[in-house]
Amino acid sequence: MNPSDGSEDRPSFDPESARRIMREYGSWAPVYDWFARATASIGGVRAGCVAALDLEPGDTAVDFGCGPGVNLPALREAVGPDGRVVGVDVTEPMLERARGLIERRGWTNVSVVRGDATRPPISRADGVLATFVTSLFPDPYAVVCRWCELADAVVVANFAPHGGRVANAALRAFARMNARLFDFEVGDPLCQLAERTEACRRALADCLDRVVSRDYVFGTIRLHAGYS
Repeated sequence: MNPSDGSEDRPSFDPESARRIMREYGSWAPVYDWFARATASIGGVRAGCVAALDLEPGDTAVDFGCGPGVNLPALREAVGPDGRVVGVDVTEPMLERARGLIERRGWTNVSVVRGDATRPPISRADGVLATFVTSLFPDPYAVVCRWCELADAVVVANFAPHGGRVANAALRAFARMNARLFDFEVGDPLCQLAERTEACRRALADCLDRVVSRDYVFGTIRLHAGYS
């Protein structure tokens, strides 16, 4: 995996969006770190995402929006000691926690880098993963299309209102509580989540050969996996 030096074909960089994510996401990094680790195995979402990448020992995997590193252990296990895992996040407080995890585990083949997922600081990988990230982007279609140029397998998991009334009500409450992070406009936040999740699916379908979708946690989380 090498630094990407081309910029002409990247999605438009939105500095205000990046500042919003750094401000809102970074402010609750300590709480998110605890919450994400405490709920990492609930519903089997993260394990399902890593399994969907179908990684092999020696592969290189990239985790966009890696946060405090919740996906790193499973990705590292999938690629083995001879593979490589790179976490990318724009928020320094999150990366500090991911670096602490890497140091505590003594991993020499796992690293993190500060970067914007809309302008990937890489040129090639075997698998790309993004969990609960693309719901933050104004134009997730363009971002996921760019990721499809980097790897033969791209897996994204997002919030989606495909559950029952109670599940959707809980998701709506969560979304409104984090309205500034998601940059919701006037209207139903569930509609925006649904639109951005569907945009990811369309990007995978338009750029790769095959797309597989699965629902988790009573239909509030949808996984899309694209393969070339």
